[in-house]
Amino acid sequence: MVIFSVYVVNKAGGLIYQYDNYVPRAEAEKTFSYPLDLVLKHHDEKVVVSFGQRDGIRVGHAVLSINGVDVLGKNTADGKDTLEYLKDPSNYPVSIRFGRARLSSNEKLMLASMFHSLFAIGSQLSPDVGSSGIEMLETDVFKLHCFQTLTGQCELFDQNLKGALEIAEKAGNFGAGS
Repeated sequence: MVIFSVYVVNKAGGLIYQYDNYVPRAEAEKTFSYPLDLVLKHHDEKVVVSFGQRDGIRVGHAVLSINGVDVLGKNTADGKDTLEYLKDPSNYPVSIRFGRARLSSNEKLMLASMFHSLFAIGSQLSPDVGSSGIEMLETDVFKLHCFQTLTGQCELFDQNLKGALEIAEKAGNFGAGS
């Protein structure tokens, strides 16, 4: 099983840690002549397809690169505004790579909060008292697992740390002077 992302959400639903373990893959790459037969727009600091679908390019796909140069947000890696570059007929023919872009920090915060809300609703709607809530959401493409940690483990952590330090001290790894 591949782990694509890890989200740690606190009891209040706030995102406290997030790690992505994937690179967005290109879903379609096509060479276009002028004028571009897709409608592109800025959306959440990305350039996305807002109208027109063809050859595996779908509404919502983001522009990932132009002529092999990565697109980072609204601009190419060499600093050119993506939409302005694509408006200029002298830049054609142009090869554009499309796919799902990485989520922005704001989108990650919103998704973590929404999932926490769904988890809480699932816990309260359960016919069994003390339900653990959502444990897994399964789609045709991926599984989203929800693991809970026990609360109040600071004392246990402190006890284990103190025990490990005592063992290391007895073994002579370090002492008062180190």
